Amino acid sequence: MTATPELAPSCVTDPASVTVTARRLLTELPGPRSRELEAERRKHVTDAFGITMPVFIDHALNALLVDVDGNHLIDFASGIAVTSVGAANPKVAKRAAAQLDRFTHTCFMVTEYASFVEVCRWLNEHTPGDFEKRTALFTTGAEAVENAVKVARAATRRPNILVFDEAYHGRTQLTMAMTAKENPYRLNFGPFPGSVFRGPTAPAHTSPDGPGDALGRVEALLAQNGPETFAAMVIEPIQGEGGFIVQAPGFLMGLREIATRHGIVLVIDEIQSGMGRTGKLFASEHEGIAGDITLTAKALGAGLPLSAATGRAELMNAVHTGGLGGTYAGNPVACEAALAVFEILEEGTLLENAARIEAAVRRRLEPLVALVALDGVADVRGRGAMMAIEFRDSSGPRGDLASAAAKAANAHGVLTLTCGTNGNVIRLLPPLGIEADVLDEGLAVLEASIRSVLS
Repeated sequence: MTATPELAPSCVTDPASVTVTARRLLTELPGPRSRELEAERRKHVTDAFGITMPVFIDHALNALLVDVDGNHLIDFASGIAVTSVGAANPKVAKRAAAQLDRFTHTCFMVTEYASFVEVCRWLNEHTPGDFEKRTALFTTGAEAVENAVKVARAATRRPNILVFDEAYHGRTQLTMAMTAKENPYRLNFGPFPGSVFRGPTAPAHTSPDGPGDALGRVEALLAQNGPETFAAMVIEPIQGEGGFIVQAPGFLMGLREIATRHGIVLVIDEIQSGMGRTGKLFASEHEGIAGDITLTAKALGAGLPLSAATGRAELMNAVHTGGLGGTYAGNPVACEAALAVFEILEEGTLLENAARIEAAVRRRLEPLVALVALDGVADVRGRGAMMAIEFRDSSGPRGDLASAAAKAANAHGVLTLTCGTNGNVIRLLPPLGIEADVLDEGLAVLEASIRSVLS
């Protein structure tokens, strides 16, 4: 592809004016065929599913999604951090197709297959922590979270779970209790399971004095409720749905010390941040810590449903035989996809690309924070290919600005997502292998969209 000319930040004002090299918009978005399919969708699919962009995809070309009308869209979403190796990676397709030719399913708890064991072996060897590990495979991220809680309770014989402000852990009843955001995740779905307590965090962008105050409040919460009653504390090393929040240096290390001192199982939820997304295999590596249990999902199966809980052998083996499982847990096709993901990550190129992606995002978007004329752009943050831009002004969080800017970018063929407890953050999750010119073009469209909304 021909490189997109560099656009000075002060010159980009109209998303439609960005030079098109990767995107191809043959129709308005959504196009006529997508609109026809959307009409069918509304007849047959519950309205409870929210849709970011009512465009139907036909196929993918690495970081480009091609819709049924022939439009080429730049993908800054990766299926919510799932298709990190691309939505049509040939290595993943080859291994999955070969498995489909052999058999699709047996249930590992009925008859076993080698790929399940191979995935567990790789995770045991590569998740942080210099201790003997065991892994259990499941289907979804929420399943991994719930099973980590089961393991912690079985191993400690304690009931309580500590989670944190801005957390997101899933949509099941227990994981909704653990999730902080009310709308849309918890709204109208209570009552929720008890024994879940919520502690404070120390976001780096709002904690100039470091994590000491937040850690002190965590200690106070435990003391008030009895630290000996807590089985686990569960935290995302970078909080995803909460707004791509990176904690102040020392906060996660402080939690590690507190958990160890009180015999609490530290569960690190790497479901969105793991598998190379931040430039390391696991985001917790940036902080130099290891969870007693580490959770993976999303990018683990490259789009095929697969999740895992990997932890200390004595914890994972504390559950009675038959206590963990699931009909589709560690499906063989998904396991083969994961083995392909491991091969791709071990090549190293995608981890290096994550750093390049972060540098490009910061170079393009950080200047907007300092522009008084664009009041509302408050922060650019994240790590690697897990980046975000927050909208806030003197009146508080500006979810309206984030939504409008994201919709403008979407309309011009760059697929973006919003997040944050107040919906005031645009998150960028491009495939790790996105070409430099495609990334630059997408960022130029996003910058122009932000400028058009704020000017």
